[in-house]
Amino acid sequence: MESIRPVAAQQNLPVLPLRGLVVFPHMQVHFDVGRTGSLAALKAAVSSEQKIFLAAQKDMTVDEPKPEDLCNVGTIAEIKQIIKVKEDTFRVLVEGLYRARLLTVLQPEAHMQGTVRRCLERRVTDPIQQKALLRECQTAFREYAQLSQHIPSDMPMRVAGTQNLGWLCDYLAANLDLPVEDKQFILETTAVQSRAQYLLRVLREEADILQLENSIQQRVQESMDQNQRDYYLREQLRVISDELGESDSPLEEAEEYMDRIDKLPIDDDSKKKLNKEAEKLAKMPVGSHEATVVRGYLDTCLDLPFGKKTREHIDLSKAKKQLDKEHYGLQKVKERILETLAVRKLNDDAKGQILCLVGPPGVGKSTIARSVAQAMGRKFARISLGGMRDEADIRGHRKTYIGAMPGRIISAVISAGVQNPVLLLDEIDKVGNDYRGDPSAALLEVLDPEQNCGFVDHFLEIPFDLSDVFFITTANDIDGIPQPLYDRMDVITLSSYTAEEKFEIAKRHLLRRQLHKNGLSSKQVVSPSQVLRMLIAGYTREAGVRTLERTIESLCRKCAKKIVEDPSIKTIRLTPALVEEMLGPKKFKDDVLGEKDEVGVVCGLAWTSVGGETMPVEVAVLDGTGKVELTGSLGDVMKESAVTAISYVRARTERFHIAGDFYKTKDIHIHVPEGAVPKDGPSAGVTMATAMVSALTGIPVRRDVAMTGEITLRGRVLPIGGLKEKTMAAYLHHMKTVIIPKENQPDLFEIDPVVRENVRFVTAESIDTVLENALTRMPGETVHDASASVQQPAPAGC
Repeated sequence: MESIRPVAAQQNLPVLPLRGLVVFPHMQVHFDVGRTGSLAALKAAVSSEQKIFLAAQKDMTVDEPKPEDLCNVGTIAEIKQIIKVKEDTFRVLVEGLYRARLLTVLQPEAHMQGTVRRCLERRVTDPIQQKALLRECQTAFREYAQLSQHIPSDMPMRVAGTQNLGWLCDYLAANLDLPVEDKQFILETTAVQSRAQYLLRVLREEADILQLENSIQQRVQESMDQNQRDYYLREQLRVISDELGESDSPLEEAEEYMDRIDKLPIDDDSKKKLNKEAEKLAKMPVGSHEATVVRGYLDTCLDLPFGKKTREHIDLSKAKKQLDKEHYGLQKVKERILETLAVRKLNDDAKGQILCLVGPPGVGKSTIARSVAQAMGRKFARISLGGMRDEADIRGHRKTYIGAMPGRIISAVISAGVQNPVLLLDEIDKVGNDYRGDPSAALLEVLDPEQNCGFVDHFLEIPFDLSDVFFITTANDIDGIPQPLYDRMDVITLSSYTAEEKFEIAKRHLLRRQLHKNGLSSKQVVSPSQVLRMLIAGYTREAGVRTLERTIESLCRKCAKKIVEDPSIKTIRLTPALVEEMLGPKKFKDDVLGEKDEVGVVCGLAWTSVGGETMPVEVAVLDGTGKVELTGSLGDVMKESAVTAISYVRARTERFHIAGDFYKTKDIHIHVPEGAVPKDGPSAGVTMATAMVSALTGIPVRRDVAMTGEITLRGRVLPIGGLKEKTMAAYLHHMKTVIIPKENQPDLFEIDPVVRENVRFVTAESIDTVLENALTRMPGETVHDASASVQQPAPAGC
């Protein structure tokens, strides 16, 4: 319980507003007075009883406060001392006497004069409760004092020595660094118990705040001390290195690496990884092996073109001119590439398109990829995958191994210097595998748009974005590409060159390049068109133009030798006779059809990785005991095709007017020339069956007919692959008619227009159609009726 004093009398006193200051009873405070109204109030107080009413402003930013700007409760104080500090500023020492409430304010011109009444305290009547509150306040102060660094030295003793709870609350509020609002609330609280409870709450809150501030300050200080310690030790190491004459300081080198790492546009985890390696380098001797490994690792990572990209300049007209300038023909391939460039121009974010150029050697796959890079305005890099068997060639070696290095992909990107080059993966069909891993499996991540945005090389151990790289792959054989890898690529097929295309390429590109390479000019060596056609027909037999270029180079070398040996020779005009003198006789005879149709000889068609080839099949029927001989390095599938053809003929002996016991009385020898070359596949089935029927019936086979197709026991002709290359070979060998399976008819659209114009295509669903078009007459017909069994020529491209 608390006691209540009688109501105090009122009195009129000058009023002095205070900014940011609360004066408590029994406390001495000094402050400066400089405002005109405040000086007038101070002067009025000095001229009367030396007493003045001190009231805190509600808003300390107000320069000329009005009565409503003052707090209602303040302190009546006695002026003890006044010292003039400046011309218009005085320092005043006052002592608070007691609390008072401002009732009314009279504001003359000079200062405010107010009517105030003393506020009497309501003391705690229960001595035990008072003692408990006193102890709580003293304990809270001690906890606060342990955390605060701004407690006067005599304050703890005065707090511990008092037994007056009201005075203790005023003393603590006046001397502690509390907010003005809290001090004013304590001043306005006349009940000592409430004042003590509020002070306890404020002290505990301030103690918690101080404890948090001290914790933060301690952590900052520890960090500063550690940094100062590190700096001091680094300076010592630097001085020691200078004294030892070691010009390379590991600390300076590590700091340089860290500065470069901080500037990289990479994620925080990657920066943390690289900075950790740089810190390791700072602790290693300069010439140690470990330091060399770390230094090489950091140099490789910093050489990566993070964020560096070439700006694309896609102009379809210029791209078309670029492709036409460097490549003759290949219209479908060029059109397909221009379509890809058009899509990329319309959609800058188009990613993930991977082109695969498939075709025989020497048709310009690699040079097309380089032209694409030039057309897009991008950097170009090439990786040869032929014979690669180690997965580490793609993903890199872990840096713990001696001689470790990044994979070929990352190395190519570093050499290009940008994050979005055109990257050519050459000979992707010739990737092998062994106990060291499967490189084609590693390429699945590289060529997958959903995964390569975070490709992690084993050497780098940090992710690198490959999604902006334009991948172009090349291959000779689609069958050599693993199916998962094949599914990720957009295949563009390049066919073999025709003789006319080879002539134009040699005239426009190869001859000029070899003349320049061998130091000759077009005036020194004159090569007429007939000489180039002679080189194509007589000295080369290939799908591309590499051998043709080597032949032209050989011719240029011999011309250069003649000019150097005899300076009087100014011009060499090549002629067919001079070419044969320089290069020797022709290696290949002109493909002239035989003078007559032969029995048991049929021209088949084969596909190889270097293009199409003609494959003659010869069958001889001899008196014997029914033996079957197969020669010519035939594979198992091709041998099975021969057995199937024999079984089909045996089943149709009456239809073909063949002796029913021929398989007992005749030996059959099937031979495919060029016995040193392995051959396999089912597409020679119709060829063997036709040759066998011709040999057993004695009916000749037309010399200008070629064929391809698989045969069944019931005589059906099944579809085959590689039709484009096979028909090109038939055209180059001057075949007039090509028999193909009926199910391959849709593939005729992909055949070269020149071939469609010059070759008649016959689609066969059964072997009967093949025989009707291949034999000079059907079995059982007379020579006079033979012409009636032959189909009329079909339109080109049917």
